[in-house]
Formats: sequence, C-alpha cells, structure tokens
Amino acid sequence: MQPRNTHLNSSALRGAVDLAAVKAAGEAAQKAEQARVERARQAAAAEAAGVPVPGVGYRLVLDVTEETFEEEVVQRSTEVPVVVDFWAEWCGPCKQLSPILERLAEEYAGQIVLAKIDVDQNQVIAQQFGIQSIPAVMAVVAGQLVPLFQGAENEANVRKVLDQLIAVAEQRFGIVGGAGGAGAPLGGPDGELPGLPEDPVLTAAHEALDRGDLAGAVQAYRNVLTDQPGNVEAQLGLAQAELLGRVQDFDPQAVRLAAAADPADVKAQLDAADLDLVGGHVEDAFGRLVSTVGRTAGADRDAARVRLLELFEVIGADDPRVTAARTALARVLF
Repeated sequence: MQPRNTHLNSSALRGAVDLAAVKAAGEAAQKAEQARVERARQAAAAEAAGVPVPGVGYRLVLDVTEETFEEEVVQRSTEVPVVVDFWAEWCGPCKQLSPILERLAEEYAGQIVLAKIDVDQNQVIAQQFGIQSIPAVMAVVAGQLVPLFQGAENEANVRKVLDQLIAVAEQRFGIVGGAGGAGAPLGGPDGELPGLPEDPVLTAAHEALDRGDLAGAVQAYRNVLTDQPGNVEAQLGLAQAELLGRVQDFDPQAVRLAAAADPADVKAQLDAADLDLVGGHVEDAFGRLVSTVGRTAGADRDAARVRLLELFEVIGADDPRVTAARTALARVLF
C-alpha cells in the first residue's frame, strides 16, 4: 500500500522528462550530422566540377509557401535553425516585427535563416502550426518545432530569443548554423562557440525547483518570462513547477481510485493525468485527457483541454508524443 500524502519531488519529474528529450535530441543530432555530411559531399563535388549546387550559400531571408515548406524549412532545419515568421499584409504589429527579424537574420550572418509565411496565402500551414493570432514566431530545428513568441517584441527581446535558440540548436541538436558557408565564421579564434552568460534569475529558479520551493520557483520563472517571453527553458521550468505544486499533497492511491470509479469526474481525471505525467507515463496522461475532452462539453471540456496543453508545456513541443497527442486532440475537437 502506498503511503498517504506522498510528496513528489522535482528531480523525479525532471528525470522522467529529460530522458525522452535526450533520446529525441540524439536522434535529431544524428540526422543533422548526416545532412551536413551529404551537403559537404555535394559541395566538394560541385567545386571539382565547377557547377553550383542548389541550397549551398542560400538566402538568409526567404518567402515560403505550402509548396516550398518541406524543402525550405524542414529540410533546411537539419543544417541551420529556421525561424518562421507568420504574418499578413493587414497586420500592423507584423509590420513592426518583420523588419526586426529580417535585419537580425542578416546580422546573424548564417546562424539562423528567416522563413516568412503569409497566413492568408498559406492557410493550411497556419492551421497545422495552430496559429490563432499574428504575428507569431516559431522555429524549426532538425525537423522539430520550437515555439518562440507571439505578438510584437522589441529588438532587444528578439535578440535574446534568437541567442537562446542558437544555443539550444547547438546543445540539444548538434546544429551550428552557417547557411552553407554564408556570413562570418562562428566562435573565437579556436573555433569554439562561446557559451551564453548564465542568467542568475533563471539559475535561482532552477535551484528553487530542485529544493522543492515550488512557489519561489514559479515566481522566479515568471520573472524570467516577463523579461524574456520566448525563453523556452523558463517556460518548461514554470510548467514543471506548476505541475509539482498541484500534485505535491496528493494521495496517489485515492486519486487513482477516484478516476477509475468515475470516468465522468473531470477533476479526478485531471488529477490522475498529473500523476501519470509525474510518474513518467506520458502517453497515459495524454490519452486520459484526450478521452476526457472527447466525452465532455462546455466548461468541463475546456478544463480538460487546457490541462492537456499545460502538460504539453512540461514535455516540450518537439517531443513526438506531444505531436501525436495534438493530432488526437484535433480529432476529438473537430
């Protein structure tokens, strides 16, 4: 029999989550390396033959359509982070943000590529990405989706987000952009990339989470996100801290019995899904909530849907289990 008032700690959750992330990152890095090797081979053959190779030395800012998305965004993301700017001609904030993104794409000299997608002309892509308002900015790295931010941002904040994206692309996926040789070389004289300066507020948030100060961690992560809305690490940390705050005083046995006894009890299903996720049973948590969404309506359905989206944040948008669950959620919603 499990003890009552079992307290779940942050290290257990972070371990359960990070194992999947490490596996996905390793696979993506392997694919990225294979793509780089192939492009290098093509470039060498082209140089020897004196003919150009499509994609080598490609543009840093480009307009993308539904027909060119696979090649220009997905395939290219195996070599360089592709920032995707969703915009429309009628969108006033887009006209403020897009020039900033374009200018920084040129300034970063091949560390990123900017793909601009007109949502009016490419509605299928906008729907697939779940775009509900613009401007919206996402990234694709090694074929994996990385949400960045929504709404207009000033140049300083955009720069911070791009710096974090480049660091994530290198550290998690092994991708160091160069856009086929365009732009200045990265790193110092030894060719090493400088690490990003450690954010003391983010470090404090991590430390609070690790020692079980969940309220302090939540506040610290929110402080980071106030200044850096697109900080993916802070978004993940906040989602983890909020989840742990919900389950810390649960009696796991009582929660599971209540959920099994009454599938129509939405709160019991939400609580059980939280426990599933903390225990590393990711698919079970997602499946439980998708089923709950499918058999409920009104406020109950919305509560289950919102909780599912919150758990997506804990795992991360680039996890294939999140992608599968999003597809399942769309089926029951529409």
